[in-house]
Amino acid sequence: MATIHQATLTPTKLELLEAWLPGRHWYPADSAKGLERIAACRFDDPAGEVGVEMVVVRAGSDGPLVHVPMTYRGAPLDGGELFLVGTLSHSVLGERWVYDAVGDPVFVEALTVAIRTGGREAPEFVETPDGPKQRDPGMTVRGTGMADTSAPIGRLVRVEDGDPAVVVAEAARLDVRRVLRREPSEGRLALIAEWEGQQPTVLADLY
Repeated sequence: MATIHQATLTPTKLELLEAWLPGRHWYPADSAKGLERIAACRFDDPAGEVGVEMVVVRAGSDGPLVHVPMTYRGAPLDGGELFLVGTLSHSVLGERWVYDAVGDPVFVEALTVAIRTGGREAPEFVETPDGPKQRDPGMTVRGTGMADTSAPIGRLVRVEDGDPAVVVAEAARLDVRRVLRREPSEGRLALIAEWEGQQPTVLADLY
């Protein structure tokens, strides 16, 4: 279950991405001004410490769809400097460190488990004065695997930034797609996303 607080973020997530995306060599434009959030959903962190969100954005009405998975932490990720998108002030949770999730072991584990087991996005509940209220996610995802459980993936070995971002752990390799296109999965298994007006789209391949 993902708990969403009704909070003010300074800067906003989109403002962080507008500054961060143009510096990525795989981003297909010189500017991300006017970035729009198209779709998003969350995974659970079993420890309940890290927010995990997969976000699809677009700059301009005819810009490409760009997949940016992010993690939100209450303290810096050890060794995660290269993956830091920025920091923001959360009016409920305080300072948050926002990371490109391909370099965060919590996301890599959650993504791998979802793909291997046919997992889905986490249910989302918004905190209100009357208690948590469930809301529909802006995107649904499903893994194509059918395993009952997922073996540990081991230590995160390296990340090759690009499109796709190649994430290598001791017992898994993931290709996390950035600029989304209607292309079939190239791995043994995959994570498939859908949202209103969008046909099934591959977000990540598992090898």
